[in-house]
Amino acid sequence: MKEEQRLSAALDAAAIRAGIALDPAQLLLVDRLAILSADIERRTLRRSTTQSLYIHGPAGRGKSWLADAFFVALPTARKTRVHFHRFFDDLHRSIQDHRSERDAVERAIDDLTGNSQLLFFDELHVHDSGDARLLTRLLEHVFRRKLTVLATSNYAPDDLLPDPIWHHIFEPGIDLIKNNMEVYELGGATDYRTTHEDHSTGFAAGVWARESPTPEPRPEEATNLAVRGRQFPVLAARPGELRATFAQLCGSPTSTIEYLAWARSFPRWVINDVPNFDDADAEAQQRFINLIDILVDADVCATFVSSHSLSSFLSIASRRPDAFRMASRLQLLRDSDDL
Repeated sequence: MKEEQRLSAALDAAAIRAGIALDPAQLLLVDRLAILSADIERRTLRRSTTQSLYIHGPAGRGKSWLADAFFVALPTARKTRVHFHRFFDDLHRSIQDHRSERDAVERAIDDLTGNSQLLFFDELHVHDSGDARLLTRLLEHVFRRKLTVLATSNYAPDDLLPDPIWHHIFEPGIDLIKNNMEVYELGGATDYRTTHEDHSTGFAAGVWARESPTPEPRPEEATNLAVRGRQFPVLAARPGELRATFAQLCGSPTSTIEYLAWARSFPRWVINDVPNFDDADAEAQQRFINLIDILVDADVCATFVSSHSLSSFLSIASRRPDAFRMASRLQLLRDSDDL
């Protein structure tokens, strides 16, 4: 069986096991991924160059699911899957390890990509000028090494780093994407996140509630969590459960470094006093968007306690152009108003 046929059959079988009926747009992407798999196989045999693939489209259209299934089905072991926030946290750590060396960034990228043929970058997005510069260095490095890159994103390349004040900083990175990757749009009218019905585990088992469904922490449970020498106050840190306010998590100078560390340590979170989105300043809004990304990727079961309904929160959040991914993900939650 040819590689294209094998890969297509593997993705079809994965969809059947997951109870998913692929729509016409998704089936076209399956065909394109099958071609990419065959190209990678030919490159292995002939050391030829494989065109990389950048898949973008609205949230919930199945980009990540199909790319994940492709990654699993790809026969080579020389492949690396990374998620934006976790990858950059690891990259910053590695740069620190090589800080005494002249080419610290290049060495750090080599550490993380190893001898991979394929780098799969899931949920690629850019909102920070510093990350934009670092991502540009990463793209320069991997394309110079002729790695195949597969990326999924809610953003077309020209829409990355959408803030007009900073957008110019990532224009070299955008050029690298457009010159080295086939840009493929996955459309479709259905946001499949909103049709998700399994609320038994992980993030989808969480709830948006007017009141906490469990007793509030006692005052003596208040504590500080230490991350890389810094202290962060929270309401409670119980075995397997973190309880904190929105202000503690997003209203103070926290970062994805802390969120990643806590997501690894606490499979359940309760976040109190979530305000309406426009009652938070722009930095707190961005931290909350980053937090939701990380909680979903880590499949943390989270309860959000707010005096505002989920529909009201989402209606206001939709006014921010880059909040659509967060809004789609929050719709995975059970809404206590509907229970």
